[in-house]
Amino acid sequence: MVVLRSYVSGSWRAPEDEGAPLHDAVTGEEVARISSAGVDMGAALHYGRSVGGPVLRELTFHQRAALLKALASHLREHREELYALSARTGATLGDSKFDVDGGIGVLFGYASKGKRELPNDTVLVEGAVEPLGKGGTFVAQHLCTPSLGVAVQINAFNFPVWGPLEKLAPAFLAGVPSLIKPASQTAYLTARLVELVVESGILPEGSVQMVCGDPRDLLDHLTEQDIVAFTGSASTARLLRTHPAVVGGAVRFNAEADSLNCSVLGPDAAPGTPEFDLYVEQLVAEMTVKAGQKCTAIRRALVPAALIDDVAEAVRGRLAKVTVGNPADPDVRMGALATLDQREEVRRSLKALTDAGRIVFGDPERVEVRGADAVRGAFMSPVLLRADDAGRAEPHEVEAFGPVSTLMPYSGAAEAIALAARGRGSLAGSVVTADAEFARDVVLGLAPWHGRLLVLNSEDAKESTGHGSALPALVHGGPGRAGGGEEMGGIRGVVHHMRRTAVQAGPAMLTALTGRWVPGTDRTVTGEHPFRKHLEDLRVGDTAVGGPRTVTLEDIGHFAEFTGDTFYAHTDEEAARKNPLFGGRVAHGYLVVSFAAGLFVEPAPGPVLANYGLENLRFLTPVKPGDELTVTLTAKQISPREGAGYGEVRWDTDVTNQDGASVAKYDVLTLVAKRPAHD
Repeated sequence: MVVLRSYVSGSWRAPEDEGAPLHDAVTGEEVARISSAGVDMGAALHYGRSVGGPVLRELTFHQRAALLKALASHLREHREELYALSARTGATLGDSKFDVDGGIGVLFGYASKGKRELPNDTVLVEGAVEPLGKGGTFVAQHLCTPSLGVAVQINAFNFPVWGPLEKLAPAFLAGVPSLIKPASQTAYLTARLVELVVESGILPEGSVQMVCGDPRDLLDHLTEQDIVAFTGSASTARLLRTHPAVVGGAVRFNAEADSLNCSVLGPDAAPGTPEFDLYVEQLVAEMTVKAGQKCTAIRRALVPAALIDDVAEAVRGRLAKVTVGNPADPDVRMGALATLDQREEVRRSLKALTDAGRIVFGDPERVEVRGADAVRGAFMSPVLLRADDAGRAEPHEVEAFGPVSTLMPYSGAAEAIALAARGRGSLAGSVVTADAEFARDVVLGLAPWHGRLLVLNSEDAKESTGHGSALPALVHGGPGRAGGGEEMGGIRGVVHHMRRTAVQAGPAMLTALTGRWVPGTDRTVTGEHPFRKHLEDLRVGDTAVGGPRTVTLEDIGHFAEFTGDTFYAHTDEEAARKNPLFGGRVAHGYLVVSFAAGLFVEPAPGPVLANYGLENLRFLTPVKPGDELTVTLTAKQISPREGAGYGEVRWDTDVTNQDGASVAKYDVLTLVAKRPAHD
């Protein structure tokens, strides 16, 4: 029999006892045994901090992103193996892809975001420079640096692949090592995932560890620099959040808890409309995918009172076609729950729910099963309830974590919002309607109580990922009962694993600290135009000054005729004189930008490959005929690209008039070649 090992302190550790049995959700057979006996939790955390952390912090965001991409590609080659093992958790092939492919997709997503949205640096400069003094000699900048601890994951049983990977990706990209603690019920799948990660040799040693079994005193060893991410029940989240080490060290704690998510059908979505069909299809999918064992599944289906009979009939019709059984059978639509204990827990919750409503489809005690034993396997029928008194407490307080949902009637947007709020905080909600006014009322009413909201109709249905799909670019979490946390969320999830510090200094010192040129810092002007320098030879502060150039009335007229921009401020002196901002004809803003480019450009072929954009453009002072323009172009940030023969250079651009007043400010973005290899 397989005994799951933990991977800690750089090696695999078998437990010191025989462990507890884990069973196949379909057949009831013993799959593996699990125990953490003999694992030194304090040593594991110390190893992550002392070995994994320093190595990760030496890598840039781009280098970490490249490793995530390589790991995602490696795991993708082993999907079939993970699918096969996932079937033992009761998952159908579709369920397994949701978990396995979803987790791999998160790795790819963060790899892409890291390369596109983060600098090729070890430090993240956040926001604009804050002036703190009138003379410009005292400024501040927010910096984000990696936490010096370990990101401790405590995961739920329902997503044994996606769960650890969606936590690993942002932590790794931030430069923080992870310690994975999978839920025991499905830990054999997570254990194989971690084996694949370790065997690949892609990630630096110490950046990933795993403890199988009881976490025992793990939290006792937390420090102020560690981070805890928990997925599971709201009651367990409360217990962990109040752990003395968490409270005493103000340990950053993120909880993503099960919640009573709702889906609202709009009054416009009558039978025969696309929205009605979408609502029914989505509700059935959320009840049956992963056998309803999703923290984002629809538990409360809110429908207009006039449509509840139609919805109930349509959902019953679809559920009747769902085949429950062995996931190995391609005709099976819904597999088993994760364990027999989990099935009993759902049945207990159903007893409370039936006090407030009646079952209109399914039997929680028996189900016809294809290709398996309904007694030995953790199978259960989908159960649809109807609570005509939507004001009863039970549907808003009791969650049956399985293929269960309750239909509830509402009359008017205000009541739908009030009913949704009684869930006291949810991870996800949806509104299915083509009525924009109704959608706006409900979305704004639900937003304070939900981490994510989907508005579904015929416009977005073809591309929608559905009510229950958490995506790496969006926050996954919710207020109140849902835990109050935010996982993923793109770069927000990365910054969650970093420490934000406000650094106050003079401009030159801040430039040296951040690697970004700050206004007020000396510029470097030499005889060589900075556009003649390869990327490695450029330095922050390298500057080109061009001009002056006089702007004439003829220039303005020609630009207006040539571009077709004949706005009166540029073409009609009398009308322009009445404009309190101008007092006469002025040059086009884009004429100023065009003239500036002509003043700073170096026309001969050289290291500058392309101008790929402007950012933060502002026109500050009107330019009138006779004004003389000078442009000052300063290398503000230099970012080499990993594995490419070029990098990105951001240039601070300041266009001034003859009085020294800035008429336009913006950043020019260029791609600049590195020196050829033979140089």
